[in-house]
Amino acid sequence: MTVLRLGTRASALAMTQSRSVARALEEHHPGIRVELVEIRTSGDRIQDVPLAPHLGQSFFTKEIQDALLDGRVDLAVHSCKDLATELPAGTHLCAIPVREDCRDALISGGPGLTDLPAGARVGTSSPRRKAFLRAVRPDLELTELRGNVPTRLKAVDDGRCDAVILAAAGLRRLGLGSRITEPLPTGIMLPAASQGALALETRADDERAREIVSVLDDPVCRSEVTAERACLRRLEAGCQAPVGALGRHHDGVLHLRAAVEGPDGLVWAEVSGESSEAEALGARAANELLAALGLESLRNASWAGPPPRRLGAP
Repeated sequence: MTVLRLGTRASALAMTQSRSVARALEEHHPGIRVELVEIRTSGDRIQDVPLAPHLGQSFFTKEIQDALLDGRVDLAVHSCKDLATELPAGTHLCAIPVREDCRDALISGGPGLTDLPAGARVGTSSPRRKAFLRAVRPDLELTELRGNVPTRLKAVDDGRCDAVILAAAGLRRLGLGSRITEPLPTGIMLPAASQGALALETRADDERAREIVSVLDDPVCRSEVTAERACLRRLEAGCQAPVGALGRHHDGVLHLRAAVEGPDGLVWAEVSGESSEAEALGARAANELLAALGLESLRNASWAGPPPRRLGAP
């Protein structure tokens, strides 16, 4: 029996995601046993303040990637949207399985987004979600809210917030899809790049693990996520940048929509092409957004949040 050690965060959502990957691998490879290794990340430790760049980088992935590179685990499972657009040297994005629901979801226990009263308190710490909410409901009061999924749902149950915005994928994976009041259409709220997708990462030189894990890769999802991440990379958008991106296949063509909040509101771009052009499509969408904003990148745009930190930067 071959044992594959899978590094994962210890949160309920991360464990649920990792167990699903473990089951899928064991079903595909009857001679494999997957052992989950829980790793506490800096994002798990920092709960009382927003995750600003001066506190670190790759908050939910760095410690797991360190364990991968040190040989303590053979495979890392991440929520793909947590993964930096530049992977650490020596690692390989081996598989992106079929994606869950990519949309954001409003949880209120009653009214949908249109019916929330003026001044309603909506909990979210995401600059992206705030940007799209400001565009459609500037009359809402946007409240900082961090924590795991149960903690944020409790804010509604306790009346501290009238509604919260969470990723639909996380709720569904936890069996909490019934709490969703309204999945928010991507036409008014683009998800974060690669939201709803999982990223399976191995060491670049571990051919055995790469071969085992690659069976879970979905080429359609990979090309969509590749385009979204390429857009984010070209924008040089930091984790606080109000950027959304979504790739979708229609009739064999890959369509990518992206948007960023500028000083005068949301700016949108849409490009289309072949799946094999996913990287180029992402860069083209980013270039259209930057041209509309009159910028070379978002790196030095103060209104777009702090710039991304280069891998290896102190």
